[in-house]
Amino acid sequence: MPTSTWTEITTVDDLVGLLGEPNERARDKGRTALLDVDRDWLAATPFCVLATASALGECDASPKGDPAGQLVHVIDDHTIALAERPGNKRADGYKNILQNPHVGLNFFIPGRGDTLRINGRARLVSDAPFFDEMLVKGHRPILAVVVEIEEIFFHCAKAFLRSGLWKPETWDPNGTVPRRAVIAKDVEPSGMSLDELDAYYAEDNYAKGLYGASHA
Repeated sequence: MPTSTWTEITTVDDLVGLLGEPNERARDKGRTALLDVDRDWLAATPFCVLATASALGECDASPKGDPAGQLVHVIDDHTIALAERPGNKRADGYKNILQNPHVGLNFFIPGRGDTLRINGRARLVSDAPFFDEMLVKGHRPILAVVVEIEEIFFHCAKAFLRSGLWKPETWDPNGTVPRRAVIAKDVEPSGMSLDELDAYYAEDNYAKGLYGASHA
């Protein structure tokens, strides 16, 4: 696609000139320590996205999920931890953290349009006494991401209102996008047949590995 007709923004001044300045409340809403309302939110969320970048700026955004009340362990007003659960062992975000500790987190509560965002510095911990408080279904994590909070704030609901994400009438999980087994067959060569992949990704089978084994 030719780009010669595009008008590109290349400076902060150009960006501000286009978007305008944030109002005082938006500009100054960042905090550095957890309030009670933040702790309540973290206790209620079952899902977040962890954004990282390598030393070269190569980015990753990884979803993290656990039952509400067990996703986030609050160490103190300035520090939280997320447990690693069995996955595909790519560890893209964790490798980024080893190169560049700066991370961004966005915490979701199903049905809520607003979200809680945390930016900070992360490190990987393979054991600590607080791991005993991060058990889920009897499984103790072998790794945790510990984040020292540098900025925390609530984000408004406009993106969710525009997308209708939580409105069931907009959902079409079996629509034009093929099911997971078909996608795996087409773009992730494994030597498995479609029937085998369907059995592998069947919810009752796949759920068996959520805490005790790894899945792709």
